Amino acid sequence: MLTISINEGGRWFKPGETINGTVEWFLDDDAEAVEVRLFWFTSGKGTRDVGIVGRSRIERPERNGNRSFSFQVPTGPYSFSGSLITLTWSIELVVLPGGDTERLDLVIGPRPVEVELT
Repeated sequence: MLTISINEGGRWFKPGETINGTVEWFLDDDAEAVEVRLFWFTSGKGTRDVGIVGRSRIERPERNGNRSFSFQVPTGPYSFSGSLITLTWSIELVVLPGGDTERLDLVIGPRPVEVELT
């Protein structure tokens, strides 16, 4: 089981703010590492893009553990949704190797909703 918690409780962050939280893992087997990532990705028509803007790696974690994380929100891109493409921000907890993941989607921008493209 993998969990991600945000200390502030919300999922909206303005550029320049800091995201503080905690990840927790309960693993059946030993892992090489667990990694927490702040990233964005696009979905929709066309090529899918991904940008990792922050990561924290825990080498040789115990099978059950937790760790605090902190990421500075960059100036962009903002979260947006359009008829052809959507850009989503997320924090992800990944077990390596194996690839078990947990993801928490966020909104990054000046308002608490993603920008709507028309």
